[in-house]
Amino acid sequence: MSSALAVSAYKGVIGSVLAKLQLLIQTRDMRTNLIGVSNGDILFLRDELPAMNALLERLNDAEELDLEAKNWRNQVREMTYDIEDCIDDFSSNVASVDAKAGFLDKASHFLKTCRAHLEAAWQIKELKTRLQDINERRKRYKVGHHIPIATSVIVDPRISAFYKEAASLVGIDSPKKELTKLVMDEGKQLKVMSIVGFGGLGKTTLASQVYREVGVQFNCKAFVSVSQKPDMVRLLTSVLLQLKQHPSHACGVEDLINNLREYLLDKRFFIVVDDLWDVPSWNIIQCAFPQNNQHSRVLITTRHGDVARTCSSDHGCIHNMKPLSVQDSRQLFFNRIFGSKDYCPAHLTEVSSKILKKCGGLPLAIVTVASILACQPTRLKEQWEYIQSSLATNKLAQKSSLEGMMHILELSYKSLPHHLKACFLYLGAYPEDCVISKVELVKRWVAEGFVSQSPGQDAWIVAESYFNELVNRSMIQVPYQDYYTEISYCKVHDMMLDMILMRCKEDNFISVIHDPRVATQVQEKIRRLTIDLNGVVDDTMAMSITRKISQVRTLAVFGGSKWIPPLLEFKFLRVLFLEFFLREMIIDLTGINQLSQLRYLKVECKECLMDGDIPSQLSIVLPAHIQRLQHLETMEIPWVSDCSIPSISNIIDLPRLTHLVLRQHKGGLPDGIGKVKSLHTLHGFNLPVSSLENINGIGELTSLVDLSLHCAKVHAKSTTQGWMTALTCSLEKLSNLKGLSVRSNNLTCCADAMINWFSPPFPNLENLDLLDWTFSKVPRWIGHLHSLRELALGANHILQEDVSMIGTRLPFLIHLSLRIITGITANESRIMIAETTGFAALRFFCFDSSRMSHLEFKVGAMPQLRRLMLGLDPWEWDKATPVGLDHLLYLEEMRVLMASTTIAGSESMKEKYELVKGVFRDAANALPSHPAFTLLQRIRSLSDHVNCCKINMETIVCK
Repeated sequence: MSSALAVSAYKGVIGSVLAKLQLLIQTRDMRTNLIGVSNGDILFLRDELPAMNALLERLNDAEELDLEAKNWRNQVREMTYDIEDCIDDFSSNVASVDAKAGFLDKASHFLKTCRAHLEAAWQIKELKTRLQDINERRKRYKVGHHIPIATSVIVDPRISAFYKEAASLVGIDSPKKELTKLVMDEGKQLKVMSIVGFGGLGKTTLASQVYREVGVQFNCKAFVSVSQKPDMVRLLTSVLLQLKQHPSHACGVEDLINNLREYLLDKRFFIVVDDLWDVPSWNIIQCAFPQNNQHSRVLITTRHGDVARTCSSDHGCIHNMKPLSVQDSRQLFFNRIFGSKDYCPAHLTEVSSKILKKCGGLPLAIVTVASILACQPTRLKEQWEYIQSSLATNKLAQKSSLEGMMHILELSYKSLPHHLKACFLYLGAYPEDCVISKVELVKRWVAEGFVSQSPGQDAWIVAESYFNELVNRSMIQVPYQDYYTEISYCKVHDMMLDMILMRCKEDNFISVIHDPRVATQVQEKIRRLTIDLNGVVDDTMAMSITRKISQVRTLAVFGGSKWIPPLLEFKFLRVLFLEFFLREMIIDLTGINQLSQLRYLKVECKECLMDGDIPSQLSIVLPAHIQRLQHLETMEIPWVSDCSIPSISNIIDLPRLTHLVLRQHKGGLPDGIGKVKSLHTLHGFNLPVSSLENINGIGELTSLVDLSLHCAKVHAKSTTQGWMTALTCSLEKLSNLKGLSVRSNNLTCCADAMINWFSPPFPNLENLDLLDWTFSKVPRWIGHLHSLRELALGANHILQEDVSMIGTRLPFLIHLSLRIITGITANESRIMIAETTGFAALRFFCFDSSRMSHLEFKVGAMPQLRRLMLGLDPWEWDKATPVGLDHLLYLEEMRVLMASTTIAGSESMKEKYELVKGVFRDAANALPSHPAFTLLQRIRSLSDHVNCCKINMETIVCK
C-alpha cells in the first residue's frame, strides 16, 4: 500500500483499512483466525477497495456530481468506516491475556475471544455482501463513467516554508483616518461606533489597526470577539482579564458586569467588540460600559446594518466597509503572488484583470485566489485561465457578492492536494473564533491517520509541513503578530469556517452540536463529534447513546459546563479533547481505560491558563490500569489527583506514548521512565523528588526532542548537586533535543553547577529556558549553541562582553530574555547594543533589571525588534528608561512589568505605579513607530514567582 493512498481517501479510511486487512491476512493464527471466514473473503475486501478509492478521488475532483454518484460515494465512505471498526473491535477483544491473570480471568477471556471470533466473522461476511451490492450499483448506474475532471493545480513545493504574510494592508489608510478621527474627537460622553459590512471585507483588520493606533492613549483597553453563539461569562471574563482584573471563579454575568462597571467608572477606556451578530447580545454587553464622561469609546464590527444602527451613538458613527478599488485590488493580488505590487508578466495581464473583476474587490477573495496561484512553481497562462474560467461560471454570475465569495472559497478548497483536504476540513472541529494551537492540531491529525509518512520520517514533522502549507495558501490565518520563532497558533475566517462546516455536513466528516441531547437527531452515524457548550450552564444533561453516536472516533467538548460525556460508551474513540472553563471540579477519566483505540487525550482548563497556575480544587482522576491504552500517543492533562499517581507510574507500559505533558505535576519521574523509548515530548515532573535512577533514565530517551522539568518541591533526602549531576549526565546523551526548560520557584537557586551541561554542545538545540536559575556570570558555553532561536537566562552580573557574545555567536536568535539578579552597580559600564553587537534577527527582547539607564541602544541596534519587555522592582528602579529607545525603528509594542513584594493596592504602590506609567508611557509616545504601551503590576515572592520576561503564549491567547 502506498503512503499516498493512506491519506488521499479523506472521505473515509480506505488506506488504513487496507493496511489492517493485509496485516490480518499475514498474521492469522489460532488467536486471530476468524472462524467461518476464508482468506478469500478478506482478500475480496482488500482487492476491491483500492479501485473504489481511485474512483472516489475522481469524484472528489469533479465539478458537479449527480445524485447517484453522491449516494455511491457516501455508501463507500460509511462502509470503510464500518470495516475498520470491525477489525479494531476484533483485535481489541482477542488481545493476549495478561500472563499474571488468574484462572477465572483467563477463562473469561477465552469465552470473550470465542464470541469475538463469531461476531467478526458474521460482520465481515455482511460487509462483503454490502461491498458487492455497492459495486453492482455502481455498474448499473454507470457511476463515474462521465466525470468532468477539474484541471489539477500544482502543489506549492515549499511545504516546509515558514509563513509569508499573504498581503500587506492596502486601501486601509483612508478608513483608518476616518475612524481614528471619530475615536479621538473631543466629546466627553461615551461614544459607540460601528464598522459594518459582510464577511471578507476586512472589518476586523480595520478595527485592529485603529485599536493599535489609538489604544495607547486610553487608560485601559480590550479587544474581544463575540461570534454567533456568545458565551457571555467567557466574553466578559476576557474583558476583565485584558484590563488586568481577575474575577472570582464563581462569577455569573451580573457579577461580571458589576465588576466591569465599577472598575471602568473613573477610567478612559477603549473597547473593541468584534463580530457582533445580534442586538440581544449587545443589550447585555453594553451594560458593562458606564457613561462616565471620560472620553471613553466602544467600537463594534458587525455584518448586519440593523445591529450597527441600534448600537451606534448616531448615524455619523457608522462606517460602511467598501470593496477595494481596482488599483488596491491589483496591489494586493500582485504583491501576494510576485512580491511586488507593480509587477505582472505581460502574458498574464489580461487574465489577471478578469480574475480580479470576479473577486469584486473583496480582500478575502483576492488573497484566497492569489494564494492558489502563488503556490504554483510555474506561471503558465493556461493555469491562470483555468482559475479564471472556474470563477466565471454562469452560476457565479447570477450570485450575490456573498454567494460569489463562497464559490471562491470552495475553489480554494478544491485546489488543495488530497493529502491536505482532510486536515483542512478537520478545522471544523473547533468553535468559531477559536485560536487553535498548531502543536495540538498536528498531533490530532496524526492520531486521526491523516498524515502520510515514509520510513524514517517523523509523522509530526510531516504534519507540521501540512500546517505550513495551509498557512502559505491563506486557508488559515495567523491571529496576531508573530514575535516568536515560528507560527504557533492559527484561526479560521468565519466565512471559511462556514464553508468547512457545509462540506463536513455533506461528507459526514464532522458533526457539530450545541446540546448533547439532540445528537441522536442526525440522520447518519456520527464519526467525529464536536459538542460546543459555550454559554451552557446546565450540568445535568444526558446523552442518549445509540448506534448513531456509539461509533464516534473523535469527541471534542468545549465550554464552561461541568458535564462530561459517558466515555465508556465510545469504544471506537481515537481522539478525546475536553475543555473546561472552571476551577472547581473533579474530572473523572477512569472510563478511558476501556477505550482501546485511544490515541490522543487532552484536557484543558482555560481559566487556569489565564491565571498561570492550577488550583487545588481542580483534579484529574485516571484509571488504575492506564497501561491498557496500547495505542495512546499523546496525553496532556493539567493536574493529576493523588489517587491517580499509581496510574502515572504505569505510563512506562504504553509502547506508543510520544507526547506526555502533565502541567504543574508535583510528583517525580515515574519509575522506569527510561523504558519509554518512543517519547518525543516530556513535560511536567519535579526533579528534586525524583530518584537519581529515574533522572539517569532520561538519558535513555534518545528520541526526546522537547524536555521541560521543574523544581517545585525539595525532597528531604534530595540534594541539588545530586540531581543536577544526574541530569547533566542524561542531557549529554540527548543529541536530538531541540527544546530544554528547567523551571524553579526559588529565585535563589544557584546554577553554576550547570556550567558544564553543554559539553559537547547540542547541535540542534533551539530553545533554552533557564530564566529561574541564577548564574554568577553568563556561562561561555552559551556561545556554542549556534542553533538557538529562544534563550532565557538569569545571572548575578551580565556584562557587555556577554551581550556581544550572545548577539554575534547566535545568529538565529529571535527571542531573548535576560534577568540581572543583583542589579548593576553604579560603577559598572553600560550594556550597549549597536549594529556591531549582532541580534540581526531578534524580534522579542526582555530585560529585567531595576537600573534601566544602564541599557543603551545605539544606531542600528536590533533592526528586527518588534516587542520590548522591561521588568523592574519599583523600589529599586533608577527612575529612568533604557537610553536610545528611538533607535528601535520598528518597535510595535512595549510592555513594562512592575514586580514587587509590596501589596499592589497600597497607597505607596499606587504612587509608584503612576510614576512608572508616566515615565514609560511618555517614552513610548515619543518613539517614531508609536508602539503600543502596557503596564502590568504583579506581586513577586519566592513562593509565587511571576516570570516577567517570558509570558506564556497560551496566556496571551486566552486574554
